[in-house]
Amino acid sequence: MTQNTPLSPRLSLDLRDVTHRVLSAAQLRARGVSAAQTSAQCLPGGPWQHLLPGVYLLRPGPPTGQERLRGALLYAGRPPVSARRAPAGPADSGYGEAMVTGAAALALYGFATAGDLEALHRIDVLVPRTRRLRSTRFVEVLRTASMPGAVRVGEVPVAPVGRALADTVADTADAADVRRVLTEAVRDGHCEPTAVVRELSEAKLLGRPAVVGAVDALLAEGRAAAEARLYAMVREHGLPEPLWNVELRLPDGPRLGGVDAYWPDQAVAVELDTRAPRYDAPVRHGRAEADPRWSAYPARRERLERLGVTVVRLAPRRLREAVDQQATVVRTALMAAADREPAAYVTVLPR
Repeated sequence: MTQNTPLSPRLSLDLRDVTHRVLSAAQLRARGVSAAQTSAQCLPGGPWQHLLPGVYLLRPGPPTGQERLRGALLYAGRPPVSARRAPAGPADSGYGEAMVTGAAALALYGFATAGDLEALHRIDVLVPRTRRLRSTRFVEVLRTASMPGAVRVGEVPVAPVGRALADTVADTADAADVRRVLTEAVRDGHCEPTAVVRELSEAKLLGRPAVVGAVDALLAEGRAAAEARLYAMVREHGLPEPLWNVELRLPDGPRLGGVDAYWPDQAVAVELDTRAPRYDAPVRHGRAEADPRWSAYPARRERLERLGVTVVRLAPRRLREAVDQQATVVRTALMAAADREPAAYVTVLPR
């Protein structure tokens, strides 16, 4: 069967602009197919089938994962009855504000822990809180007061990784499964730990027993990934080899704090900004509080710079997305050392 072949002796439908075999009732009307004609095509033994309320699969047989995905978006994206007008036309996606989230979104992002889209029994779709849609069949409707900006994976609107992770974790009781999916998110560079912790906090999930230990693993994985990117940046951009992961002290004096890299000849230190929200004691209030290091970082930096040590703070996200720019920042700080007054002598110890 080609796209221009009639789907039934009873109905000839022009499919030249149709790239999917799943259409909404509104999209069929825009192509001149009446409700009565649609119902006739969906009779037992007919060439079409009723996939979801107001959504039709224009072929017999079980729907594929992609067809179920499109059907879920068409169902969740249809406008409320009070807002329905004439069809927008055949080119309208019909998705409205709806976007895929949860395990289906992670599968589209390529998460191994999410499994194959074809094997998922449920597709979570995010819609504004004002929508009054019901979950039905394989579609789980999730409402939110604050819709995130959708990410396009191909032509599919998908929730950002952090939000999709939070919606997945909300439906996962097994601690090992939670740990695996959160660790994969950071290890494979899908997002930064702070974004994940923020979404988990917003969803009031940080107090769940299955989540607490997983977040510890997530932050450790994020720290390790950022350190690996820092090592690679120094070597691949030809920067001088620093002393790695050391603690600075005044001779016979107080500790000045640890840094991730230090060039003693130039008195330049690099700190990875891996601060994250706290998620322990304040969990009972439903939200995370600031990491106490947020207040300690500026004080430590000011103390080091008073001693003539230049402190360069690098964000893990910038190391991932703009490593060339970050290498230039560090190189500039090293070159500027020749124009500065000599720094105070500090003792360098491994940490």
